[in-house]
Amino acid sequence: MPVIEEITKVSFERVGSHSHIKGLGLDENGKAKFIADGMVGQTKAREAAGIAVKLIKKGKLAGKGILLAGPTGSGKTAIAMGIAKELGEDVPFVQISGSEIYSAEIKKTEFLKQALRRAIGVRISEERKVYEGKVEKIEIRRTRHPFNPYIEIPESVVLTLRTRDDEKTIRAGREIAYQLLELGIEEGDVIQIDAETGRISKIGTTKEEEGIFLKRKVDMPSGPVLKIKEFTYTVTLHDLDMINARAGGIFSLFFGGGLEITDEVRERVDETVKQWVEEGKAVLVPGVLFIDECHMFDIEAFSFLARAMESELAPILILATNRGRTKIRGTDIESPHGIPIDMLDRLLIINTEPYKKEEIREIVKIRAREEGIEISDEAVEYLAELGEKTSLRYAVQLLAPASILANGKRVEKEHIMKAEEYFADIKRSINYVENLEGMLR
Repeated sequence: MPVIEEITKVSFERVGSHSHIKGLGLDENGKAKFIADGMVGQTKAREAAGIAVKLIKKGKLAGKGILLAGPTGSGKTAIAMGIAKELGEDVPFVQISGSEIYSAEIKKTEFLKQALRRAIGVRISEERKVYEGKVEKIEIRRTRHPFNPYIEIPESVVLTLRTRDDEKTIRAGREIAYQLLELGIEEGDVIQIDAETGRISKIGTTKEEEGIFLKRKVDMPSGPVLKIKEFTYTVTLHDLDMINARAGGIFSLFFGGGLEITDEVRERVDETVKQWVEEGKAVLVPGVLFIDECHMFDIEAFSFLARAMESELAPILILATNRGRTKIRGTDIESPHGIPIDMLDRLLIINTEPYKKEEIREIVKIRAREEGIEISDEAVEYLAELGEKTSLRYAVQLLAPASILANGKRVEKEHIMKAEEYFADIKRSINYVENLEGMLR
């Protein structure tokens, strides 16, 4: 007797720190609601970000950037995510840290160039002639293999496609016959054939089916069999750079193209994209490059960024830092936020404030809901007090351990207190280590 067993569905579940952010949470007048789109509090900073979004949409932020300056855990990354969400669904959002640019394999300017171009999308629209319809009849003609007369291979195919309004019989060559066999196309299936490339796409079937291998049931297409359809897809400038760099000749074929892309390749891509835009085939979608801990950049990186911001093809640049007056990396020059003055002149500065107790309470509730944790009001109140005394991140981080201690049941105050005993906050950890150092003296 054959063994048949059900396989349990395995899905990837990872709740990110900012997966609950859906926008900036502003009303139609640009005023921040206290709780909206996953954002809580920070009304002044959110309203400022809303004005920045309007400037970006009107194209009046060219050559400038945004600096989010505030203490650790005050929602700088959340506001950057909110700006990206407000700009649109397919707007590229690239997040890097200030320390990522330092590598022995790739120059820091090259890393920044790639990050900038990953944050610029190209929405390509093209009209293509396609044969679309339900397969009424399929007849594959075969011939003997040229090297083995005992084997038959497809030579051509005669295909009848039908829609509600039209029917056509077409003859195609060996390549399309092979594709039909590989995809398992049979009568009753709905397919699309690209008239120029010959690529076949299986859309579904019009038949009612029973069995193990079920196909997606679709309605019969309407209109003519041969039609012009518009296809739209978004790629980034870096994707186009990589495609062109791989086609870089015999050297790259045998020895690899290397990690760096030449300026000649980028110029060629830029010219092609500009031509597509002029012909109406593509639309540029400037995205967001978010650089966290920007005080880790050195003066050369800032100099490169200042020039790159003023180029024709530049994304919206958002920097974030939690430093006040500090030295610019690699120099003895002290500057506000560790950023050179000429770079600061190009930035709109938005300050974020530490979260208050009532704001921490609401954020804890949102995070618990996002992570699927049931929590009592008493536990929420205790976490709000804890977040005010220590930090918001510490309060939110205790949710998952407390849920484990509660064995997946409702999290109570005692579970939070137990998790607090196991995992120390920064102040307790520093005091503990300092006491140990005192014992060694």
